[in-house]
Amino acid sequence: MKLSNQESAKNYLNGISQKVIVITTLLLFSFSIQAQDKKAKQLLDEVTAKVKSYSNITIDFKYSLNNAKENINQDSKGNVIMKGNQYVLSFMGVTKVFDGKKTYTIVPEDEEITISTVNDKDDNAITPSKMLTFFNSGYKYEMDILQNVKGRKIQYIKLVSTNPKDSRKEVLLGIDVQTKHIYNLIEVGKKGTKTTLTVNSFKTNQPLSKNQFTFVGSKYPNYYINKLD
Repeated sequence: MKLSNQESAKNYLNGISQKVIVITTLLLFSFSIQAQDKKAKQLLDEVTAKVKSYSNITIDFKYSLNNAKENINQDSKGNVIMKGNQYVLSFMGVTKVFDGKKTYTIVPEDEEITISTVNDKDDNAITPSKMLTFFNSGYKYEMDILQNVKGRKIQYIKLVSTNPKDSRKEVLLGIDVQTKHIYNLIEVGKKGTKTTLTVNSFKTNQPLSKNQFTFVGSKYPNYYINKLD
C-alpha cells in the first residue's frame, strides 16, 4: 500500500482529523471522566490547566503507519492551527478547514472542494465535545510507562476500549511531564498495525489572520464544489 497521492491522502485525512481532535480535546477542554486511575486523572487535569488559557495553538506533527507483517512503514508530516473548536489541518497536500459549523476539504490535485455541515446533535459527528463523550463511555485508562525521549520525560496513559469489536488493542497518550503538553498519540491495532501522531513543534498564541478559519470560495474559481448537505 502506498500513500503518495492525494486520493490516499483523502482516505487518511479523516483518521488524522480524529487524532488531531483528540489532542485538541485534551488540550482545550476539561475532562469529566470518573477517575479510574487518580494519577492519570491528575496528569490530564494538569495538561488541561496548563493550556486552557492559550488563545490558539499551532502544531507541526509527524504521522507514522507501521505494520511489520504487511511490510508497511510510512511517514508523513502535517500541520494544524487550532482556536477553540475551529481548525485548519494540512496533510499530504490536502487541507481541511472547520469554521465551527462546516468543514471544507480542499484537494488541489483534483481541484475539488467538499463541504459538509456538522450537526451538534449527531452522535457520530466528529467534534471536540463528542470526543469527550467518546472517552467517557468507551474507554478505561491508567498510567503506563515513563520514557526518556531525548532528555524529555514522557509519561504515557493507556486507554483500552470497552467495545470488544474495536479494532484497536489500546491507545497510548504520551505527555511531557515538564511542560504538560501532548507529545504523541499511539494507536495499536489488534492485527499489528500501529499509527503514531508525534508533535514536532508546539506553538501558542500566534498572530492569526481574521480569516484564518474562514473559507473563501473566490480563491478557488475553477474548483468543483461538492456539497454533501
